Amino acid sequence: MRALQLTEPGVLELRKVAVPAIGPTDLLLRVGAAGICHSDLHVLHIPFKMREDPLTLGHEIAGTIEAIGSDVDGRVVGERGIVYLCWSCGVCRECVSGNENVCLAAGRTAMPPCPGLGPDGGMAEYIRIPASAFVPIGDLDFLQAAPLADAALSSYHAIDGAREQLYPGSVAVVIGIGGLGHVAVQVLTAISATRVIAVDVNEDKLALAARCGAAEGLLAGADTAREILERTDGRGADAVFDFVGVDATARLAVESVAPNGAYRMIGLGGGAPEITAGPAGGPGWPWGASIRKSYGGTKSDLINSVALAQSGRLTVEIERFDLADGRAALDRLERGLITGRAVLVP
Repeated sequence: MRALQLTEPGVLELRKVAVPAIGPTDLLLRVGAAGICHSDLHVLHIPFKMREDPLTLGHEIAGTIEAIGSDVDGRVVGERGIVYLCWSCGVCRECVSGNENVCLAAGRTAMPPCPGLGPDGGMAEYIRIPASAFVPIGDLDFLQAAPLADAALSSYHAIDGAREQLYPGSVAVVIGIGGLGHVAVQVLTAISATRVIAVDVNEDKLALAARCGAAEGLLAGADTAREILERTDGRGADAVFDFVGVDATARLAVESVAPNGAYRMIGLGGGAPEITAGPAGGPGWPWGASIRKSYGGTKSDLINSVALAQSGRLTVEIERFDLADGRAALDRLERGLITGRAVLVP
């Protein structure tokens, strides 16, 4: 089969490799589509080899069951689904509590094995997955389904963890209307009565946010925090979802979140929010506000995301590429030229 593989740091090649063998608790999936994420760029730029043999990238995967392990029940060849990306142990306290994304077996890093970040991923014609990671999608289009595995999963999880702040009359700010951000706007409007303010450096992305249900859009700049305060009677946003995570967006979140509000840090830009233990006041961290660094999501979050897509309340803006054009698609993503989510088709 063909697979898009990281062979050396920064070197991505389309290679011919063997179709993976499966074990008794596995499924073999024929890949229908694989989304491209900023995490794939991060892996591409890691200055050392993640493992000795080449690594197939891709953790947003949709496809059809081609073969079933001998110990697997309840699945049939030809069934269509997507892959839950947290390949957790399934038996620890966190897993049985429904918190598979922070599986105890993953230690303090709390990042269970994830396809394309350790095990081989789905930017290929086939992938081996644990049967427990399969989530059915019915007749949902693969191009729409694949990005749900992270773009919707991570957005839904961050939003669900701030539901207390998303009451009628509340205001939520979404920073960064990219692959995750434009999905987050739709999730917010689908599951809550909050008013969404979108923030981005690009007017086209703000237009996308408006199509996704945002009530207002703000072009990011020196006065963005003041503009948010003006639109919230000086108190600030009840929830701020940062899908960029650089210093500027972290600072914006600190300066614009309301007392008792929620700041959810999803973007992995390495930004420092500069929260101190000093008295609250001025542009600093307000009393009662919470911050949470959110990773992935639970399997339940993914199932809920699929249900939103199947009901027509969640549609991913996609740009389609052939598998052979994967490197070009990654380069476009790095230059900020992708609207929504890039998706590869084998």
